[in-house]
Order: sequence, then structure tokens, then C-alpha cells
Amino acid sequence: MNVEYTGRQYEITPAVRKQVEHGLGKLEKLFGSTFDSHVILTLEKHRNIAEITIKIRNHPIVGLAEATEMSAAVGEALDKIDRQAVKYKSRWRTKKRQPRKEDWPKEMAKQEAQHMAVGANPATAVPVVVHSFPAVARLTETHVAKSADSVALRPMTIEEAVKEAEFRDRDVFVFRDPDGHVKVLHRKKDGKMELIEAP
Repeated sequence: MNVEYTGRQYEITPAVRKQVEHGLGKLEKLFGSTFDSHVILTLEKHRNIAEITIKIRNHPIVGLAEATEMSAAVGEALDKIDRQAVKYKSRWRTKKRQPRKEDWPKEMAKQEAQHMAVGANPATAVPVVVHSFPAVARLTETHVAKSADSVALRPMTIEEAVKEAEFRDRDVFVFRDPDGHVKVLHRKKDGKMELIEAP
């Protein structure tokens, strides 16, 4: 752990230095001794300001506190850093990390491949390898994003809705007809628009 001290109108005492190093020593349990820290202690009239910054993997965590005594300000800044560090570490642990998987593992291909010969007679037979594919298709994870641009706010005729969907460049467009019925325009893969009427 590398600690850099800066005192602005304040002379850093051994007691404050010991308090800072003890507080940062607790963080070594979370992050190891690979982080750098910078401690700025400032005295302005009757205000004691302690600013402690630690940098973990290029991510700064800053604790800033102000008190009437420097030891109280340092303690409060260390508490703020401790809370932020625990939150950062728990977020880092909960990131989903999936191992890389091949689309078609070699072992599976070897097990499920069948060798056979195709031809009218044994002299004209050609060797062929037949693969069987998995019975369950893999599905991708769905991502839901809200869009207010796909909904018309005023009643429209079908022609107006088609023009509006083209103008907004939407494959799905929801609108109400002049009678108040909810309808959905959906562009199919062949480019044609499909009208769906909600009951």
C-alpha cells in the first residue's frame, strides 16, 4: 500500500498518520496491497477537511469529510471510503461472467457423427458423415427496452398510421383508430405491413 500525504496549512502528526494507515489497512483485506492512496489534509480557519482518495483498477474512490478536529474528519472520511469500497467490491463480484463456449463442441460432434456409405452398390458407394444436431435450440437472452416513439398519442386512420410508422422507421406501431379501438401495425420479414386489432 502506497500512501501519499499532502498537508495544506496543516502539519501531519504521527497520530493522524497512524489513524489513516490503520483505516486503509482494513481495505487491504478487500483489495490486497495493490492500491495507491492520496491523503489531503487541509486547515481553513476553524474547519479541518480530510480528503482521502484510493485508486483501484483505475477506479477512484473518494472520501471527503469536514469536522472541528482533524482526527474526527479523518475518521469520517475513512468511513465513507469503507462504505464505497464494500459497495464497489460487491458490484464487481456480482458481474456475470460466463465462460466462453463454442457453438458446436468438438467432442459432441465426434460422438454424434455417424459414418455411412451412400451408393447403388458397394463399388460406387461414397463415404458420407452424417451429423445429428441438438434437440434443444439455444435461445438468446432477451433485452427489453421501453419506447414511447412506437405509440401514437392521437387517434389515426390506418393510412395515417402506416405513413407515421414509415416516417418514424418502426417495425411495430401502436395507435387508436377514430372509434377508439387499439390497433397494431407490424412489418413482416417480407416487408408487408400486418394490421393487428386488439379485442
